[in-house]
Amino acid sequence: MDHKRTGGDEAHETGGHRLRVIPPPLSPEALGTDLSATPISRNLPVASWLFVLLFAGLAHLTGAPAFLSLAMLATGFVGILLHELILSKERRTRQQLDREAVQARTRLETLSDQMWEMQESEERFHGLIDALGDIVVHRDRHGRIVYANRVFTGLVGREMHDLRGMTLADIGMEFTVTPEAAFTDNERLRSTDACMTTPQGQRWFSWVELSVREKDTGAVSHHAIAREITARKQAETSLIAARERAEFANQAKSRFLATVSHEIRTPMNGIMGMARLLSDTSLSPEQHTYVNAVSTSASALLALIDDLLDYSKIEAGRFNPEPQPVSLRELADNVVELLADRAHGKGIGLGCHVAPDVPQMITADPGRVRQVLLNLLGNAIKFTESGGVALVITRSGNRIRFGVSDTGPGLRQDDLERIFLEFEQADGTSTRRHGGAGLGLAISRRLVTAMGGTISVSSTPREGTEFVFELPAHEATDPPHPRQDALAGRNVVILSANRIEADVIARTIRAHGGSAEIAENPETARKLAQGCDTLMVDAALEGSDGRTVQVLRDDAFATSRAIILMAPNDRGRLCEYLAGGYGGFLARPVRGATLLKVLTGGSSDSAGEQHLREPGMHAHPAPENKPGGLSILIAEDNEINALLVRAALGSAGHHLEMVTTGKEAVDRLTSTDTGTGRHDVVLMDLHMPVMDGMDAIAHIRRHEKAHGIPAIPILVLSADNQEKTRHAVLAHGATAFLTKPLDPRDLLAAVQELMST
Repeated sequence: MDHKRTGGDEAHETGGHRLRVIPPPLSPEALGTDLSATPISRNLPVASWLFVLLFAGLAHLTGAPAFLSLAMLATGFVGILLHELILSKERRTRQQLDREAVQARTRLETLSDQMWEMQESEERFHGLIDALGDIVVHRDRHGRIVYANRVFTGLVGREMHDLRGMTLADIGMEFTVTPEAAFTDNERLRSTDACMTTPQGQRWFSWVELSVREKDTGAVSHHAIAREITARKQAETSLIAARERAEFANQAKSRFLATVSHEIRTPMNGIMGMARLLSDTSLSPEQHTYVNAVSTSASALLALIDDLLDYSKIEAGRFNPEPQPVSLRELADNVVELLADRAHGKGIGLGCHVAPDVPQMITADPGRVRQVLLNLLGNAIKFTESGGVALVITRSGNRIRFGVSDTGPGLRQDDLERIFLEFEQADGTSTRRHGGAGLGLAISRRLVTAMGGTISVSSTPREGTEFVFELPAHEATDPPHPRQDALAGRNVVILSANRIEADVIARTIRAHGGSAEIAENPETARKLAQGCDTLMVDAALEGSDGRTVQVLRDDAFATSRAIILMAPNDRGRLCEYLAGGYGGFLARPVRGATLLKVLTGGSSDSAGEQHLREPGMHAHPAPENKPGGLSILIAEDNEINALLVRAALGSAGHHLEMVTTGKEAVDRLTSTDTGTGRHDVVLMDLHMPVMDGMDAIAHIRRHEKAHGIPAIPILVLSADNQEKTRHAVLAHGATAFLTKPLDPRDLLAAVQELMST
């Protein structure tokens, strides 16, 4: 203990000063002298006894009575005994005091050691919290500083004795005291980011404070620890500024993409539209070849531009799926029919099968699903030289599976890993047979992933490739009636040299309860005639005189119903086929609904008529136009597009009035409050000077509503092909929407459809 007291008694650090700790004196001098320890006190009883004996002897010698001598002896003995008793008691008392003094000194030395240890512990604690680099501040009930560590004092540039009694507000920090009413279980913990003004400038701290109320005394204290986060705050500020710059850049990209899309599609509209108009004039065969080359090149350029713009939109983060109810059967049939001319032009088959258990409707983005199907089917047709391409849609649990298979050259295993990368192709050499930017599959993968699906590919070299993508069947609705047994009892023989397309038709028949066999030549068909009630013959195997079906009827299919499978370019021979012995026809590619209708006894004429025509032709009922045609107001600021629209509509006998701004269109249509003398139809461009198409439509609809005038049909023509633009236009009051580049026949059909509704 001595070595601790040597250091510990020297000082107790408080505010930088040492206080000496000295125990009180407990030496015998302070308690008085011990008389029993002196020679006089030890010899006094003997001397007293001798004096008593002396006086007793003298009394006896002088003749005093004996009892007097005895009394003197007894008195002396008693006195001596009392004296000894008193001295013994005093000795015991002195011994007890000595023991207590030793114990007191021992306790004092222990307390002194404990005080030293507490001092050392406090010094180590203060050193530790100073070494952590965090601020530690203790405040009283009123928020006055009671203690602050060296980090805090160094930060504010003041000593502890100067800070004691000050509040945080006095040193430039707004951090109030927690109200006692907010305490829970006599304590309250709160944290926040606090800013402090220091000689070095503003600093930020993550401030955590525990406010405590003592249960016994009710005293309140606030204990805080804070860590500097100035660098983090600066990083957050920089990040926010960077995000704002990125958002501004994305907005600029969006505006740029919208502008580029409009500016590219506008001249493309003139090129493709004028080429179509030119092809409808009297041209020599050589001129027709040149015009077709222009149209084909323009279509290829437009497809490339669309891919680049789509990829740019995805990279800019502008792609957001727009889910809405969609019929997968209708969507698939429309996509297949759109690509049929390309497939038939190469002499390959194209077919579509949708399983009976596929929902009637699901919620998805129809535009993006259609884009993925067009990419996959278009690629399959492009790389397939013989055989065909098939689209098969099935259901697997709560997901819809789209499979696109072909009989093309296939892919090597190492190509499967990179085929979905940007600007990658199976054949990347300069001698490749097929062009393209290599963006279609990359875009498809991103679109499918954004819609919550997956996409994959499998392939065997020289045998073919299959692309599969799956989408979730959100809000699926089942078909209106059971379809699995719709063809129960039917036995069909399909005579076709195109195995892929025949397989798709046979698969559809079997899925609906029927039986189907495929024959690639008449000899094979005869072997399958037993029990056949329907014979389907590909027009490619039939002559103009119907010789094939006549021979088969005379031989083995006398009681079977004969149906001809026709491509759109075979429509001119339909009458010959019907006269040659066919009882109906189906247009290739065969729609599932049409196939069911024909095989269950419906009229094949109406069933196949809707798509037995050239691509681009539309079957709309002819309107009952007013004598001399319709009166059409055209709002278009681009001279080439205006010329195209005038040529297309003028050749149909319509009366046209041209304006170049939305404001002029509004003035024309709002010049009368009764609606008399108004136009029959309005064609409105979206991007025009003075007033754009959106505002013009809104003005026109407000005028009609205010005066009770019937709404005039408004067809919007725009180079912006985004779904959200279409929805916004229709929400503003437009009747229909048509995307540029315009096909003159599509434009005429759209105008006719507006007047017929």
